[in-house]
Amino acid sequence: MAVIESPEILLYPRIRKSPFFYASRRHGVAKYSVYNHTYHPRHYGDPVAEYWHLLNGVTLWDVGVERQIEITGPDAFTFTNMLVPRDLNKCKVGQCKYVFITAPDGGIINDPVLLRLGENHFWLSLADSDVLLWAQGLAYNSGLDVTIREADVGPVQIQGPKSRDVMVDLFGEDILDIGYYYCAEYELDGMNVVVSRTGYTSELGFEIYLHNASRDGVKLWDKVIEAGTPHDIRVIGPCHIRRIEGGILAWGSDIGLDTNPFEVGYGYEVSWMVDLAQEADFIGKEALKRIRDNGIDRKLAGVEIGGAPLGSYNDGSMVDSFPVYLPGSDNPVGKVTSACFSPRMEKNIGFAMLPIELAGPGIELVIERPGGAVPATVVPKPFIDPQKSLPKQNLHQLVSG
Repeated sequence: MAVIESPEILLYPRIRKSPFFYASRRHGVAKYSVYNHTYHPRHYGDPVAEYWHLLNGVTLWDVGVERQIEITGPDAFTFTNMLVPRDLNKCKVGQCKYVFITAPDGGIINDPVLLRLGENHFWLSLADSDVLLWAQGLAYNSGLDVTIREADVGPVQIQGPKSRDVMVDLFGEDILDIGYYYCAEYELDGMNVVVSRTGYTSELGFEIYLHNASRDGVKLWDKVIEAGTPHDIRVIGPCHIRRIEGGILAWGSDIGLDTNPFEVGYGYEVSWMVDLAQEADFIGKEALKRIRDNGIDRKLAGVEIGGAPLGSYNDGSMVDSFPVYLPGSDNPVGKVTSACFSPRMEKNIGFAMLPIELAGPGIELVIERPGGAVPATVVPKPFIDPQKSLPKQNLHQLVSG
């Protein structure tokens, strides 16, 4: 029998739907995947056109799949600080942090954005792995007074250089006061929301977290479209070309339970992500100390990949990881975990998990990719804007429009 290269995804009641599902599908979703047990729009027909619009305009994403685990109660700070290797004493109320949730062996259970809404009030905006039951199980015999639930909160992302203008039209000039990785509460046409200066793009952008999302999801979506139409807003899926250019990792591909922070560049180089000097005895602390002291034998590196242009990663062009070889060898030494063609770099780029001795810039490799084996070279990552100057811009200094 012939293989159907692009089989349909079944829409039925068993799989959850985002609060924005019925609104976002109006725009012509071309491909879904399932993320956090929820249908997720991946693109709307042309991921490359979506990429260019993100770089030059403003885009709206349905990311209601980012389920919000809410942690409250008198001991919420103590419990949340136990979950993550970052020292949350350095996280102010109204601040956001990119964090890992680590397992006892140091593996990465999830890499959410954490929002601190109060002294003992946190949201974990999840990547694609289960954390609710993990956190509830840890709390059960912890002796700590905490409440852990999935909040009826759904986020959308508004990303791109013109996102500033759309957000000003929605919320007023006060929105410009939100700093990079900070958040604030607003009311919009009777809806309560939290707005954060975050996103999955390494571009200027925001996320709007909607309370009572199951009730008001379509209402918020329509409000954003109305405000964005004069600015040529376009609905797109998560832009994996841009996230790969920006060095942003994807749980389940680049990181997971079988990887630790040191292997993926968050440990030695970015020591604040794994704060082993803090007083808190977070889960995985002793294992991560051993890993730090003993060193790692593999590392996630950037690679430039030869051959014809690859796809956009989220278009079905990368069904599996790509094996990596030394030139002249038939034994794989590593794997490419994410890869795409960067239109502005005019190169195939990606991340590869490699033995530490092969992870240095300039190392020549061979990668087996669709179309055959091609030469590849290890390069630094991120590929573009390593200091993240684009998302960190001072919004008051930007010229409107």
